Amino acid sequence: MDAQQPAYKDIAPRLRGLRDAMDLSEEDMAAQLGVPAADVLGYESGEQEIPVSYLFNVAQVFQVDLTVLMSGKEAHLHTASLVKKGKGMSVERRKDYDYKSLAYRFVGRKMEPFVVTVPPKDKHALTFNEHPGQEFIHVLSGKLEITLGSTVHVMEPGDSLYFTSRTPHALRGLDGQPAEFLDVII
Repeated sequence: MDAQQPAYKDIAPRLRGLRDAMDLSEEDMAAQLGVPAADVLGYESGEQEIPVSYLFNVAQVFQVDLTVLMSGKEAHLHTASLVKKGKGMSVERRKDYDYKSLAYRFVGRKMEPFVVTVPPKDKHALTFNEHPGQEFIHVLSGKLEITLGSTVHVMEPGDSLYFTSRTPHALRGLDGQPAEFLDVII
């Protein structure tokens, strides 16, 4: 990955390559993923930030490993994968969120665990995401606000929340501080 460019610019050609390998048009891929074709084109061109939820959806629908999409490298461990503190694979795909994948080396994962850090931000600047599956969040530090549909939850270290990921959701740190949490996508 080029240190001078955002990670999503490196991910974009892998998405395009997958679509080409599957012999799908942009419209066909969009239909299978349940997103507008304009989003598929934006993500593949490297001009639009790629939500982790989109990558997770691509991985599930097309049965490819999320690690391959994010890093271009194959996962290779079958029995166990130990990731030491601070050593998760960084997925810096958005300017304001820092994702660290915690199981990127394990083949055939049934879930995607991340440590995520979100900054504080204005309530009106929230970006909502939704994707197939379920999600589990456990707050590690800071104060986290998650808007889940029309319900707002304020979470502190030790609090956890399990929800269906198809519900539009947005997150932000509170009290002018970032929040760090374990995020498991199933």
